Amino acid sequence: MCQNNYRIMKETTAASFLLLFFVLLHSHNPDVLVHGGVTVAPPRGPLVIHYYNHTCRYAEEFVKHQVTLAWKADPSISAALLRLLYTDCFVSGCDASILLDGEKSEKKAPQNTGLRGFDVIDRIKRVLEVRCPGVISCADILNLATRDAVALAGAPKYPVFTGRRDGMHYTARLVDLPPASITWDGALAYFKSRGLNVLDLGTLLGAHSLGVTHCVHIRDRLYNFNGTRRPDPTMSNSTLKQLRKQCPQKIKLGRPDPTVFLNPHSGKNYTFENYYYSQVLRGHAVLGIDQKLTSTTDGVRISQEFADGFEDLRRTFALSMSRMGNIGVLTGNQGEIRKNCRSTNA
Repeated sequence: MCQNNYRIMKETTAASFLLLFFVLLHSHNPDVLVHGGVTVAPPRGPLVIHYYNHTCRYAEEFVKHQVTLAWKADPSISAALLRLLYTDCFVSGCDASILLDGEKSEKKAPQNTGLRGFDVIDRIKRVLEVRCPGVISCADILNLATRDAVALAGAPKYPVFTGRRDGMHYTARLVDLPPASITWDGALAYFKSRGLNVLDLGTLLGAHSLGVTHCVHIRDRLYNFNGTRRPDPTMSNSTLKQLRKQCPQKIKLGRPDPTVFLNPHSGKNYTFENYYYSQVLRGHAVLGIDQKLTSTTDGVRISQEFADGFEDLRRTFALSMSRMGNIGVLTGNQGEIRKNCRSTNA
């Protein structure tokens, strides 16, 4: 055991004590994979690196090419695909159920209004079906495409373990993603129910360093926090003033709900960065759950760690994304390889 821990320590010398603890905690297999300077623990289960090398050579390169074209046309695709993957994995496992059309599908749930990126996944699937029909699952395409998109935004290009199969049924239940107003304890319990922990929660919230949110998700913080008819006291005055300009208490009938950047420092560049954590520490977070990072000792330590060290964030983000991609996967004889990501083969 001591020898294994020493080996991991040598491979993560650039990381802090907090990151080292994370690697030791999550490496069920003591061997870790170092890829492009990023340390990633292999997932439990049958997923493997480069699963399609023998059945569809260059599949991952095809995905990367299509994502790069989409990103050059619209850099916000990085945030869109991150949200899409998060929704898919946390609701019913990483089975591409979020991609299915239909009145009872996940994408029709009220919480998922405004989800984007489906067209990019469709385009990748069409390309791969021409080259390797019936081989690449939509679930793997979504994971690979998200990895490549966030890498273009500045996140680490971590290895994606592949071999997932697609779900064969529509999800009849509504999406149970936690609201932006959830308590810290509630969010942590939600993550733990998916096999993740407090560091995964604090790390994956860093995805909010790029992207936007609709004003409907923050009006309670601005005007009626917890029914008090007052703003959230943890929000800085300057942030409150700015967000109230962008998000009026009422909007005119027929007008679309405005959006605001989750991290104005990144803004229209949609870059992945650690400045988000500096904003949180100063009380400038847009979403309530982001500001709740500072409500516990663990959350403050995580925020300070990542605010001070971008490399620590990059490595830990790679680990947490890999772990999230392993939630509820279907493999082997489970599921199917869809011909069209929007419908089951049946």
